[in-house]
Amino acid sequence: MRLRNTIWCCLSAVVAASMLVGGNSAPAADFKKEKFDDSKAISLFDGKTLEGWTVSAKTGHSATSKQTSGGTWKVTDEAITGTQDVPGNGGIILTNRSFKDFEVIVEMKNDFGPDSGLFLRSNDRGQAYQFMVDYHSEGNLGGVYGEGLTGGIHHRNFSFLSDVKQITKNDDPFPLQFEPADWPALWKHGEWNELRARIVNNPPTITTWVNGVRMMEFTDTEARHQNEGQIALQVHGGGDYTNQFVRYKNIRVKPIE
Repeated sequence: MRLRNTIWCCLSAVVAASMLVGGNSAPAADFKKEKFDDSKAISLFDGKTLEGWTVSAKTGHSATSKQTSGGTWKVTDEAITGTQDVPGNGGIILTNRSFKDFEVIVEMKNDFGPDSGLFLRSNDRGQAYQFMVDYHSEGNLGGVYGEGLTGGIHHRNFSFLSDVKQITKNDDPFPLQFEPADWPALWKHGEWNELRARIVNNPPTITTWVNGVRMMEFTDTEARHQNEGQIALQVHGGGDYTNQFVRYKNIRVKPIE
């Protein structure tokens, strides 16, 4: 997704200077954090093994290995940890279970650099609605992207600048719910942060949250993808990110009846 990210960065360059995170003189941010009842959430990861998960090398992100391997995935410090297995070769790891309408919650502590994603209703080819975890310069967190889908779905309301603590607004029908200068008060790089996504119906309505703050709402215009699918985590192909890692833990799902 880096080519698309570059396009977004160029479009926002005109206003980037005014959106840079500034000093410490601004008043404390007043985030509209939502509360959730997760008492009935089902754990998808035991913190010890990859039981219940399967690595797929069938996506385009595994092209470097000619679809023979899907990146390196293992459990480290009670987290699913992923990286490219050889320079440029990534892939996805999917739940064995499929879900229709659901809410998924994960905690994430990725390095700033690798491209990742949280896939909703995925198949083993990686076709899915994606909660964007483009955690790098010109990337985004919490946007919605149609991975391998028709329709050119790509919704984001901010982009990272070269520093993880600096973001700039992007135009989107669902605007950013806070000022860019407040980002460091919401997101704590190097710590565990919570990502949450909900998908219902088909055509689906997708809602995303970061640390309890709503980041994106998107309703598709047609039923272009399957009614149910797996939940997947991604290590993006391209470049050389063999020494940088994505990390996810406390992964839970709440099926919606």
